[in-house]
Amino acid sequence: MLGMKLRLRRIVVVGVFLAGVAAWLFINPESYEEIITNVKNTGAEGVSEFIEGAREKLTGESDLDESSSSSGITGSSEGGEIVGSEQFAKDVLEKLEVKGRAPKTGYSREEFYDGWPNVDGCSLRQRILKRELGYSARLEGCNVVAGEYDEPYTGEHVVLASREEVSKIQIDHVVALSDAWQKGAQYKDYETRNKIATDPLNLLAVDGAANKQKSDGDAATWLPKNKKFRCQYVARQISVKYKYSMWVTQAEKEAMARVLSNCPEERAIGIMTIQ
Repeated sequence: MLGMKLRLRRIVVVGVFLAGVAAWLFINPESYEEIITNVKNTGAEGVSEFIEGAREKLTGESDLDESSSSSGITGSSEGGEIVGSEQFAKDVLEKLEVKGRAPKTGYSREEFYDGWPNVDGCSLRQRILKRELGYSARLEGCNVVAGEYDEPYTGEHVVLASREEVSKIQIDHVVALSDAWQKGAQYKDYETRNKIATDPLNLLAVDGAANKQKSDGDAATWLPKNKKFRCQYVARQISVKYKYSMWVTQAEKEAMARVLSNCPEERAIGIMTIQ
């Protein structure tokens, strides 16, 4: 009798959720194509991811969250084969072309972007800050004015008590734009370079001093002081370079491989396979 009640309760919960999804689809008809594409391209695993995505949209729990950056599935790389999110970063590293740096001639940030774009009416900078600070973020309109988080480059827990303190946090390009320019981006069109500069996968909210110290260094010349974050940091760089078909130098590849030798099961980020 108890088992029957539990089954009935589960059926009711599932029914209510599916009814909510149906209502959302009726209100947002443009989402049909997105849903069909996601389910078709990701298989059984993708169906569960889609359901989770639908739940986030219905509950309002997602706001440029990790699904669009560190753990989200982004599909194929530009001009590369399609691989899967289960791939190890060390394996994706082997797929990157190894070449020397191209000249820095002609580089400027304006070759990539001329400021943070708006995402649903709010600056991308504020979106990234909110993503990193999570539920601790206190907002005034679009602006994050307080919050706390574990800063990735130093490993310190940072409490931001005011708008002024929040303003000192910088948004870092994990693959520095100058480095990207010298390793393939200068040969791409502006639209692609703009994506490199504004892709949440390539953006982190970090300590200003640490970011200044990094400058435009690659993994061969700079790694975060926080050793616990180095595997994730290198995996993110590899993922960005693979996604946008950029290359690495031999020294950079060797530095990345050394880091990943301490975490051989570190995953590449946002790279997907269709079996």
